[in-house]
Amino acid sequence: MTRGTDRAPDLTGRDLAADPLARRARKRPLPVTVEFAASAGVVQTLEGPVRYRAGDALLTGIAGERWPIGRAKFDAAYEPVPPTIAGTAGAYRRRPLVVRARRMGAPFSVRVGHADDLLQGGAGDWLVQYGRNDYGIVAAGLFAQTYELLDGETPGPPASR
Repeated sequence: MTRGTDRAPDLTGRDLAADPLARRARKRPLPVTVEFAASAGVVQTLEGPVRYRAGDALLTGIAGERWPIGRAKFDAAYEPVPPTIAGTAGAYRRRPLVVRARRMGAPFSVRVGHADDLLQGGAGDWLVQYGRNDYGIVAAGLFAQTYELLDGETPGPPASR
Protein backbone atom coordinates (compact mmCIF):
# COMPACT_ATOMS: atom_id res chain seq x y z
CA MET A 1 0.00 0.00 0.00
CA THR A 2 1.34 3.42 -0.88
CA ARG A 3 1.54 5.81 2.04
CA GLY A 4 0.83 9.52 1.85
CA THR A 5 3.46 12.18 1.42
CA ASP A 6 4.28 15.19 3.59
CA ARG A 7 1.74 17.10 1.46
CA ALA A 8 -1.12 14.87 2.60
CA PRO A 9 -3.61 16.84 4.70
CA ASP A 10 -2.95 16.73 8.44
CA LEU A 11 -6.24 15.66 10.07
CA THR A 12 -5.03 16.18 13.63
CA GLY A 13 -7.77 17.95 15.56
CA ARG A 14 -10.60 16.56 13.43
CA ASP A 15 -13.47 15.38 15.62
CA LEU A 16 -14.78 12.18 14.09
CA ALA A 17 -17.84 12.31 16.39
CA ALA A 18 -19.05 15.19 14.21
CA ASP A 19 -18.13 13.49 10.92
CA PRO A 20 -21.17 11.87 9.25
CA LEU A 21 -18.89 9.40 7.40
CA ALA A 22 -17.23 8.15 10.59
CA ARG A 23 -18.44 4.89 12.12
CA ARG A 24 -18.52 3.61 15.68
CA ALA A 25 -16.10 0.73 16.17
CA ARG A 26 -14.54 -1.37 18.92
CA LYS A 27 -11.21 -3.15 18.96
CA ARG A 28 -11.62 -6.90 19.17
CA PRO A 29 -10.20 -8.37 22.41
CA LEU A 30 -7.26 -9.98 20.62
CA PRO A 31 -4.07 -10.39 22.64
CA VAL A 32 -1.01 -8.29 21.88
CA THR A 33 2.52 -8.85 23.10
CA VAL A 34 3.85 -6.10 25.35
CA GLU A 35 7.26 -5.14 26.62
CA PHE A 36 8.16 -2.01 28.56
CA ALA A 37 10.87 0.33 27.30
CA ALA A 38 14.04 0.45 29.38
CA SER A 39 15.03 3.74 27.74
CA ALA A 40 13.66 6.27 25.28
CA GLY A 41 13.68 5.38 21.59
CA VAL A 42 11.75 5.17 18.33
CA VAL A 43 9.44 2.45 17.01
CA GLN A 44 8.98 2.15 13.27
CA THR A 45 5.20 1.69 12.91
CA LEU A 46 3.54 0.78 9.61
CA GLU A 47 2.70 4.47 9.17
CA GLY A 48 5.96 6.06 10.28
CA PRO A 49 8.36 6.45 13.22
CA VAL A 50 6.92 7.20 16.69
CA ARG A 51 9.07 8.21 19.65
CA TYR A 52 8.56 6.73 23.11
CA ARG A 53 9.87 7.33 26.63
CA ALA A 54 11.44 5.00 29.15
CA GLY A 55 8.68 2.97 30.80
CA ASP A 56 6.24 3.26 27.87
CA ALA A 57 4.56 0.12 26.58
CA LEU A 58 5.77 -1.28 23.26
CA LEU A 59 3.04 -3.38 21.66
CA THR A 60 3.24 -5.99 18.90
CA GLY A 61 -0.03 -6.92 17.19
CA ILE A 62 -1.31 -9.99 15.38
CA ALA A 63 0.41 -9.13 12.10
CA GLY A 64 3.75 -8.20 13.71
CA GLU A 65 2.92 -4.48 13.61
CA ARG A 66 4.46 -2.44 16.43
CA TRP A 67 3.46 0.74 18.20
CA PRO A 68 4.22 2.51 21.50
CA ILE A 69 1.72 3.76 24.09
CA GLY A 70 2.51 6.01 27.04
CA ARG A 71 2.52 4.07 30.31
CA ALA A 72 -0.42 5.82 32.01
CA LYS A 73 -2.58 5.49 28.91
CA PHE A 74 -1.56 1.84 28.52
CA ASP A 75 -2.37 1.00 32.15
CA ALA A 76 -5.84 2.53 31.73
CA ALA A 77 -6.59 0.89 28.37
CA TYR A 78 -5.11 -2.64 28.56
CA GLU A 79 -5.45 -5.60 30.91
CA PRO A 80 -3.11 -8.58 31.28
CA VAL A 81 -4.06 -11.96 29.83
CA PRO A 82 -3.30 -14.67 32.41
CA PRO A 83 -0.72 -15.79 33.34
CA THR A 84 0.76 -12.31 32.65
CA ILE A 85 0.87 -10.13 35.77
CA ALA A 86 -0.03 -6.45 35.37
CA GLY A 87 3.04 -4.32 34.82
CA THR A 88 5.20 -7.14 33.47
CA ALA A 89 6.01 -8.07 29.89
CA GLY A 90 3.63 -10.53 28.29
CA ALA A 91 0.18 -10.81 26.70
CA TYR A 92 -2.42 -8.05 27.14
CA ARG A 93 -5.75 -7.16 25.57
CA ARG A 94 -7.54 -3.87 25.07
CA ARG A 95 -10.33 -3.08 27.51
CA PRO A 96 -13.62 -2.41 25.69
CA LEU A 97 -13.72 1.08 24.21
CA VAL A 98 -15.99 2.47 21.52
CA VAL A 99 -14.04 4.65 19.08
CA ARG A 100 -14.83 6.60 15.94
CA ALA A 101 -13.26 5.42 12.70
CA ARG A 102 -13.39 6.63 9.12
CA ARG A 103 -12.01 4.88 6.06
CA MET A 104 -10.19 7.48 4.01
CA GLY A 105 -10.30 7.77 0.23
CA ALA A 106 -7.07 9.72 -0.18
CA PRO A 107 -3.68 10.01 1.54
CA PHE A 108 -3.74 11.81 4.88
CA SER A 109 -1.62 12.33 7.98
CA VAL A 110 -2.19 12.69 11.71
CA ARG A 111 0.02 13.54 14.69
CA VAL A 112 0.40 11.04 17.55
CA GLY A 113 2.31 10.47 20.76
CA HIS A 114 3.99 12.76 23.25
CA ALA A 115 6.22 14.23 20.51
CA ASP A 116 3.41 14.79 17.94
CA ASP A 117 5.07 12.43 15.45
CA LEU A 118 3.46 12.66 12.01
CA LEU A 119 2.03 9.39 10.70
CA GLN A 120 1.06 8.91 7.05
CA GLY A 121 -2.06 7.08 5.91
CA GLY A 122 -2.95 6.00 2.41
CA ALA A 123 -6.21 5.72 0.50
CA GLY A 124 -8.25 2.94 2.09
CA ASP A 125 -6.61 3.23 5.52
CA TRP A 126 -8.76 4.01 8.57
CA LEU A 127 -8.35 7.10 10.73
CA VAL A 128 -9.27 6.03 14.28
CA GLN A 129 -10.03 8.50 17.08
CA TYR A 130 -9.65 7.06 20.59
CA GLY A 131 -10.33 10.33 22.40
CA ARG A 132 -9.81 14.07 22.08
CA ASN A 133 -6.64 14.60 20.00
CA ASP A 134 -5.82 10.89 20.32
CA TYR A 135 -5.57 9.20 16.91
CA GLY A 136 -4.24 6.20 15.09
CA ILE A 137 -4.05 4.96 11.52
CA VAL A 138 -4.96 1.36 10.73
CA ALA A 139 -4.50 -0.27 7.31
CA ALA A 140 -7.76 -1.61 5.82
CA GLY A 141 -6.89 -5.31 6.08
CA LEU A 142 -5.66 -4.96 9.64
CA PHE A 143 -8.73 -2.91 10.59
CA ALA A 144 -11.02 -5.70 9.34
CA GLN A 145 -9.11 -8.23 11.51
CA THR A 146 -8.81 -6.15 14.67
CA TYR A 147 -11.92 -3.92 14.82
CA GLU A 148 -15.64 -4.51 14.60
CA LEU A 149 -18.02 -1.84 13.32
CA LEU A 150 -20.90 -1.30 15.72
CA ASP A 151 -23.39 0.35 13.40
CA GLY A 152 -24.24 -2.80 11.46
CA GLU A 153 -22.19 -1.87 8.42
CA THR A 154 -19.24 -3.69 6.94
CA PRO A 155 -16.02 -1.92 5.99
CA GLY A 156 -16.96 -0.71 2.52
CA PRO A 157 -15.12 1.43 -0.01
CA PRO A 158 -13.18 4.38 1.35
CA ALA A 159 -14.82 7.76 1.77
CA SER A 160 -13.34 10.75 0.03
CA ARG A 161 -11.82 13.47 2.19
